[in-house]
Amino acid sequence: MPDLANLRALVIGIANDKSIATGCARALAQAGARLAVTYLNDKAKPFVEPVARELGAELLLPLDVEAADQPEALLAEIARIWGGLDVIVHSVAFAPRDDLHGPVTRSTREGFARAMDVSCHSFLRLLGAAVPLMPNGGAAMTVSYYGAEKAVAHYGIMGPVKAALEAAVRYAAVELGPQGISVNALSPGPLATRAASGIDHFGDLMQRAAEVAPEGRLVTIDEVGALAAFLASRPARAITGEVIHVDAGYNVVG
Repeated sequence: MPDLANLRALVIGIANDKSIATGCARALAQAGARLAVTYLNDKAKPFVEPVARELGAELLLPLDVEAADQPEALLAEIARIWGGLDVIVHSVAFAPRDDLHGPVTRSTREGFARAMDVSCHSFLRLLGAAVPLMPNGGAAMTVSYYGAEKAVAHYGIMGPVKAALEAAVRYAAVELGPQGISVNALSPGPLATRAASGIDHFGDLMQRAAEVAPEGRLVTIDEVGALAAFLASRPARAITGEVIHVDAGYNVVG
């Protein structure tokens, strides 16, 4: 377990106790980090609050990445209470249902733009606003998926969107490297999360991953969290601009 004692970590994207963001937050907390977690709105808060309480989060704050003023308000509150920030975990993705389930070539302009805004550009906006809170460097990470690299059946427009996110990670790593901020993407195998439930035939995708992966199984949110905790640690800060798979080896199989 890496030593994250007293590092201040912001985790965005917890929907419930099955979320990838929950696994990341748990691993960070177990390694000694202080947690700030967010919830989307009042409807989502009852599902996030028990997780925040269980993990001992110091801060539970609202964040709708589509609201123009909320990212800045969130970071201002963190700056007021903590005085700075060391770690950011961004695990947010969304696409309108019709655009997600339809052919990529028939996606609407509005739907594609919204998916890109929520799933990709929100990470860049957050990083840009957070840089002043990280004068001594830090670690930022987001969550991608193998569908960014290869065309995965039923993944739809999220494939191009996640590909853009992975490119954004590389460019952000170059820009923020001089400030000592590492930027990486975690690429887990398929997991039964609330977000994944919106993808058609996702059960088939999970079954195939378990059958084909060299380890013959799916990964867990806690295994993804272990990677996040390692990347958050100071000895790992030389790792930046990477997309790191944690998928029981699924991505290496032809």
